[in-house]
Amino acid sequence: MTLVMATSRSSIGKQITRPGKKKVKKVMGEYKKKKLKLPSGKKVKNRKQAIAIALSEAQRKRRS
Repeated sequence: MTLVMATSRSSIGKQITRPGKKKVKKVMGEYKKKKLKLPSGKKVKNRKQAIAIALSEAQRKRRS
């Protein structure tokens, strides 16, 4: 009989920089206050959309 040990996968992703964390915190605060809007002008109703917007803006800030 052969025993196989399970290995745990660590999260393999890019880390958010300090300015990026501030941006994510700001965007998520806007979402909680129901003031976050899509580029089309509609309010964001989905938490996953808010996270995607926050990470996108943090990445955009990092590149500029």
